[in-house]
Amino acid sequence: MLPLLVLGPLLLAALAAALPGGRWRRRLLVAGALLHLPGVAALWLRPPPPTAGGWLGVDAAGLLALSTTSALFLACAVYAQGYLAAHPERDDRIFVSGLLAVLSALTAAALSRHLGLLWVVVELTTLGTAPLLYFRHDGRSLEAAWKYLMVGSLGIALALLGTFFLALSASGPGGPRSLLLPDLVAAGPSLSRPWLRGAFVLLLAGYGTKMGLAPFHAWKPDAYGEAPGVLGALLAGGVTSVAFLAVVRAVQICQAAGEGAFARAPLLGLGLLSMGVAAIFMAGQRDLKRLLAYSSVEHMGLLAVGVGLGGAAVSGAFLHVVNNGLTKGVLFLAAGNVHRAFGSKHVDVVRGAARRLPVSGPLLLAGFLAATGSPPFAPFQSEFAIVAGAIHDGHGAVAAAVLALLAVIFVAMGATVLRAVQGDPGEGAPRPEFGDRLLTAGPPVALLLAVLLLGLWVPRALAALATAAAATVGG
Repeated sequence: MLPLLVLGPLLLAALAAALPGGRWRRRLLVAGALLHLPGVAALWLRPPPPTAGGWLGVDAAGLLALSTTSALFLACAVYAQGYLAAHPERDDRIFVSGLLAVLSALTAAALSRHLGLLWVVVELTTLGTAPLLYFRHDGRSLEAAWKYLMVGSLGIALALLGTFFLALSASGPGGPRSLLLPDLVAAGPSLSRPWLRGAFVLLLAGYGTKMGLAPFHAWKPDAYGEAPGVLGALLAGGVTSVAFLAVVRAVQICQAAGEGAFARAPLLGLGLLSMGVAAIFMAGQRDLKRLLAYSSVEHMGLLAVGVGLGGAAVSGAFLHVVNNGLTKGVLFLAAGNVHRAFGSKHVDVVRGAARRLPVSGPLLLAGFLAATGSPPFAPFQSEFAIVAGAIHDGHGAVAAAVLALLAVIFVAMGATVLRAVQGDPGEGAPRPEFGDRLLTAGPPVALLLAVLLLGLWVPRALAALATAAAATVGG
């Protein structure tokens, strides 16, 4: 089962690259998603034992990231049918095969139990998504692709150095001489503390760059700002989730070695810094997609704060992986529809989106409310759990800081979104042919319904999985 989940999308990517016709090529995205999601669902019912020499396996944290990615990819695959059909002048060979290859890499990252394999597949997500940023073939998208590739590769280089340090920490007497996660956790007390601390700092900087934590977030505004909506959704909900998972693996090893407090302190600091940076740059932001990029920086900061706090807040952070991923899908797909309809993503041009796009305009507004933690949407549940956990464990100052930053972000983000959604588009508003269609408006509606449902009712299995994931890092 596990190798098939990784290799299946990769084989479809090769088939997509070989097919001559765009229509059948696009349908491979849906085929891949419909094959992938039931396979992931089967892991919930009966997790298989580790395979491929223990390099692939299922645990609670990986299953949360994998499930979010699979559900998000299905919505994006359906959305891509309408999106690519609206751009028949562009060759979608690289785009379709690239998306399927990225799904394979994200699956391998979520299932990886070997830190070396984890580094390889996270790097493949960078190499797979960078060409897709250039889909519009203009100067801004080319600049964004190169910045993403260069900054992301620099971060991955730091993560590789951290992986080397981790191997050195395990090479002494009593060490496992292995980069398999279970071996490193079991041998935690025997790991070399100086090498382990150095490894964690480098891994946090490297994989934190992929997450988009401040101050390593420089690639995010440009990449998200120029990415097509379907790619932005996968970057914000899939790639960042597995990057967070990679950081969690490092914390897990530190926790087993008795260095949990050392690992949590910088996570907490970077998390609060990320939320502060997001609040500053969201104020007065006039580009809708760049606004969503800083929203992603904020939510990665929340994940770091949750794990950095430890204790009761950690399960809220893992639950937030799911809630944030689905919510980002709503926002990026709706923003993509608005961008096409108005021919711009700047609020100087975008006015009255709710009138021009009676589905996507309100979706953008609802996605804003969800992303800022407004009830009854799912992010409210997980953000409340993080803040409540902070208060429960005596971190009142951190809880107050998080609440203050969330309030600033709500006002800053709301000023831009409301300006775009409300008002009269005017008689001269451009591109009326790009209205709401079933294939482009339906997927974000489905994602929003899922976000609303998870806000009203958290399934017991999901809550148990978040708690089990939290336990691996001392939560």
